[in-house]
Amino acid sequence: MLSGFFNYDNPVWRFIGKFGDLIILNVLWLVCSLPIFTIGASTTAVYYVTLKLARDDDGYTIRSFFKSFKENFKQSTIIWLILLLAGAILGVDLYFFARLFNGSSTVKTVMLTVFLAMALIYAAVAMYIFPLQSRFYNPLKRTFFNAFFMSIRHLFRTIGMIVIDGVLIAAGFVFMIPPVLMIFMLFGFPLLAFINSYILSPVFNIYMPKEERVEEEGLRPLFSDDSEPVSSILMAKGDEVETKTDDQKLTDHDRTK
Repeated sequence: MLSGFFNYDNPVWRFIGKFGDLIILNVLWLVCSLPIFTIGASTTAVYYVTLKLARDDDGYTIRSFFKSFKENFKQSTIIWLILLLAGAILGVDLYFFARLFNGSSTVKTVMLTVFLAMALIYAAVAMYIFPLQSRFYNPLKRTFFNAFFMSIRHLFRTIGMIVIDGVLIAAGFVFMIPPVLMIFMLFGFPLLAFINSYILSPVFNIYMPKEERVEEEGLRPLFSDDSEPVSSILMAKGDEVETKTDDQKLTDHDRTK
């Protein structure tokens, strides 16, 4: 019994091992996000790994992180800069109407309602866009559309992620609850990505092609009609098979992304 418990393949130890991966990811995310403009690529790379962890598709954490960081760098950076600009504009507008606007109270209430609604849409899109970038091939415009579409179609999951992330961030950095703050110091943003990945994995599985269809006709795009070019549609990414050194056999862990 004890030998089975201490076996690394035991589900308990595998789950504990995932938290070790999160510590590594936290260091990688912090270091690779230091130039600020690379936060998008770092966040995409974190989701690339945490989505694999959520599928129990354990592999090489550091190698997988930098693989995704390199492959998604350009588009993830553009996405991040767009979100940063949009977030700054929303933040200024909300601050203006909440603190500086001295006009009609009706106008103030209407404008605050409008911008708060836009802020919620912004948060919903942000919940999906980097995981989508890590998991699917897409043009930039289509990535934003799919993030918005999925956030609405899977509204309860979207609300769940926003609430969970919001509560944890508020507990750690607003109310400064010591245990939560310590957890964030240890695991950082990858902890939120890890939690979100468990919520997102069933969603993404809906849009992933079946294995038999992959073998027969390649990856089937999402939201397509027969007349639309494949290159303009959401298409699932697949992992390149990673090999071990010294001519060892291919691992089973990194055959799917």
